[in-house]
Amino acid sequence: MTVPADRPLRCLVTGATGYLGGRLVPELLAAGHAVRCLARTPGKLRDHPWAGQVEAVRGDVTDEESVRAAMEGIDVAYYLVHALGTGRGFEVTDRRAARVFGEQAHAAGVRRIVYLGGLTPAGVPEHALSPHLRSRAEVGRILLASGVPTAVLRAAVIIGSGSASFEMLRYLTERLPAMVTPSWVRTRIQPIAVRDVLRLLVGCAQLPYDVNRTFDIGGPDILTYEEMMRRYAAVAGLRRRVIVPVPLLTPRLSSLWVGLITPVPGGLARPLVESLKHEVVCAERDIVGYVPDPPDGPVGLDRAIRLALRRVQDADVATRWSSAATPRAPSDPLPTDPDWAGGSLYADDRERTVAASPQALWRVVEAIGGENGWYSSPVAWSLRGWLDTLAGGVGLRRGRRDANRLRVGDSLDFWRVEEIQPGRLLRLRAEMRLPGLAWLEMTVDRDPQGRTVYRQRALFHPHGLAGHAYWWGVAPFHAAVFGGMIRNIAAAAESAADEPARTR
Repeated sequence: MTVPADRPLRCLVTGATGYLGGRLVPELLAAGHAVRCLARTPGKLRDHPWAGQVEAVRGDVTDEESVRAAMEGIDVAYYLVHALGTGRGFEVTDRRAARVFGEQAHAAGVRRIVYLGGLTPAGVPEHALSPHLRSRAEVGRILLASGVPTAVLRAAVIIGSGSASFEMLRYLTERLPAMVTPSWVRTRIQPIAVRDVLRLLVGCAQLPYDVNRTFDIGGPDILTYEEMMRRYAAVAGLRRRVIVPVPLLTPRLSSLWVGLITPVPGGLARPLVESLKHEVVCAERDIVGYVPDPPDGPVGLDRAIRLALRRVQDADVATRWSSAATPRAPSDPLPTDPDWAGGSLYADDRERTVAASPQALWRVVEAIGGENGWYSSPVAWSLRGWLDTLAGGVGLRRGRRDANRLRVGDSLDFWRVEEIQPGRLLRLRAEMRLPGLAWLEMTVDRDPQGRTVYRQRALFHPHGLAGHAYWWGVAPFHAAVFGGMIRNIAAAAESAADEPARTR
């Protein structure tokens, strides 16, 4: 690869709203590269600390025109997206997207593609792999055949704060001191720390032009999932776990079990579980010849767990597995006009004067959800979360990335932050399973008399007869749920405002 020494590499990052992409961008910037991000909704990037240092363009990897425009002037293109969870045809979508990406990179004269795939088990025919791993392998082959020198990094389990694999490990170990587990806990795997994944991704930007191949990447430890849980318990200071594997739990039942115990929904847990059915251990470490290990070596499992736990405890988790939009989640824009012409639009509007400053009220609003709850009937919210989990949705267990601060694109239980205007407006879009589209708006304002006013608005756009039936079926509970919510949020703000006075 010959790039003038007087200019940085120009890198295109797809998946920048996701877990790894959102962490790769600042690493590329720190290495001195220029970064362009391709995103379906560029606005989701605006609140990231690095947003002002990158170029964000709108597009989709399945759309030739937007990919062609995004590739213009690019040296290195990172492919960090997949269609997993978009439906039974996700393999077709992945195939089409990879072809579009490779063809447009070749046409634009891109010098290098870097793709992060999954580590496949040795000796297992491709048709016997899970659809998830099979599709990852196919995407790698398509990119390698694109005519653009490609580095395909293949990883098994990635350990880092906020990763789906780490969250699964963490919650299973912490919540179950004794457990009957599927037999795959005895399968050997080779986990890798997220900081090593990022180091290798950045290093691949400088690979020689003639390198066009796959690389297995993993950490220094090879162990079973059972041993990983025991190691986690030891690092976290927990009592020794009692683990009894049984052969009766299928991948589907295992994923449902994981979905009930951990924040990772069954739809995402299943490919993780299926990838653990076979031994996934690196067959080679050739990447070290191009991107050398750091002086202290790659990060071992115990240290990776300690680093991840420290990030969680310090509320310093940059991205989470839920950072990317949930597959099949609604993407239509919010209808802002009450007389919206797009069809029926139901609204539940409430307003309350609050004896507290707007700042005190906003602190309560921005900290809603997760461990803080929803300031309304806990039973009703929990029941709705369980119903969503049973229907294959995300449920309430996703929680929050940060206990006190939100940014556009953050997941928040079964909502996602669609808009936030600090001190004034928080708009959430529902990602629960619904026969329609739903939003929840919370606004902090002042009335003409200068008093603090809290406004709350729930909107629902029904899809078909089922949507209308759903709204009218739950409408009788709105007074308890939304009415209780506005009262309790106001009370929490007033209580916080009174606290300094009581302590003086």
